[in-house]
Amino acid sequence: MAILPELVLLTGALAFFGLSLSKEINDVQMNNTAIFLGIVTFICSLVSLSQNTMFFSGCYQVDLFSQFFKLTISLGLVFVLIAGQNLKGIDRSVRPEYYMFLFISCLGLMALVSAVELITLFVSLELSSFALYLMVPMRDDQTGIREQMEAGIKYILFGVLATGFMLFGMSYIFGLTGTTYIKDIIPGLQVASHPAAFFAVVMVLSAFFFKLAIFPLHFWVPDVYEGASNETTCFVATIPKLGAVALLIRFVIMVPGDTQVLIYLMMVLAICSMFYGNLIALVQTDVKRMLGYSGIAHAGFILLGLLTMNASGYATAMYYITGYVFMNIACYTVLYNVSVNGENLSITDLNGLHKRQPMLAFLLAIGLFALAGIPPMVGFMGEFLLLAGALKQGYLILVILAAINAGIAIYYYLCVVKAAFTADAGDRADVEINTITKFGSVVLVLIIIFMGAFPSKIIAFADTAVKTIM
Repeated sequence: MAILPELVLLTGALAFFGLSLSKEINDVQMNNTAIFLGIVTFICSLVSLSQNTMFFSGCYQVDLFSQFFKLTISLGLVFVLIAGQNLKGIDRSVRPEYYMFLFISCLGLMALVSAVELITLFVSLELSSFALYLMVPMRDDQTGIREQMEAGIKYILFGVLATGFMLFGMSYIFGLTGTTYIKDIIPGLQVASHPAAFFAVVMVLSAFFFKLAIFPLHFWVPDVYEGASNETTCFVATIPKLGAVALLIRFVIMVPGDTQVLIYLMMVLAICSMFYGNLIALVQTDVKRMLGYSGIAHAGFILLGLLTMNASGYATAMYYITGYVFMNIACYTVLYNVSVNGENLSITDLNGLHKRQPMLAFLLAIGLFALAGIPPMVGFMGEFLLLAGALKQGYLILVILAAINAGIAIYYYLCVVKAAFTADAGDRADVEINTITKFGSVVLVLIIIFMGAFPSKIIAFADTAVKTIM
């Protein structure tokens, strides 16, 4: 019961591996099978929410904290599958393998949030990451698009570099504490009195900063987002960030609360990420690149919750990253359906969308309004709580700089909304969407608004979850 979600994902990966050996493949049936397995995974995550146990000699812990993230990962997977139905941007010859790697990556992420031992954490992270590295070059090149090859190479090179830093830091942690179990590392690691320990923690955190696209480990984001297919970018931009936040919380908890050096480091990284991401996003014309740079800025906002060094801040970060996942999936659902042959879209390609497909235009507006922090969407409440938590800790300058960045972000988000609702469609064709997409769009809108209007229960749940590992 406790690892039912992982078993379903493993079964799904094996099923698609079997399909990859078949010569006759029905795209519709394969797509419906993937969505069905995603829904089953979500149901299993919901059923196993209250489980609390350990596996593999204490290396793999199932608790409320890990189950919170597994529930979000599985629900995000369902919407990613709905957003990218039929994989029109993926080479048809490798579509079963694509689904296989997608499920393997989610399996790695679920293992990642339950890993409480360094070797288990490393294996889980690589299981998730290498599946992603292989998904990027699978983009269909019939339209002459070849950027996916460059994107795949850059992604794996930067990823391997981040992994090397992480392993180097882990070796220091093991040398200082004599253990690889996180619960035993915490009392043995005194960052304040051991400079090497601080160095080790930062080295390990660098891998998670890479996943979350924190400055200066963000260089892969624009090229990978642009080069990968719309379906792949939708996944890369959302669900892996859940695993990164979960691990950041686990490792930040290891550090004593009076360690100002790490707090100052995260403050600098947060400010650099917000300003860099927002200022570069201002001049982007490709929508995916714009969302990529905005993601760097949002990663800086998430650090505001972590540097508070308390349960309330961690819970707010969990709430914010959950909302961020659904806000972005909403935007990528629009991009995938407007794109005829899986090509990248510029802002002008969305001109007149409210006439061509009103439901997608409304979904895009909700997603972008939420990312811009406009009430009553989840983005507003998430940013407000993060700023309030940082202000409570006395980080006034940081809060002012973050508020300035929130204002900058509103401009480029509203430029896209303006194109969709006020610009002339010209000779651009109407957009047709199926019933599943319509249903998924409605549910996404409801989630984004509900999370923003009624945040208390979700934050209370996240607060309870994070206290189980403190």
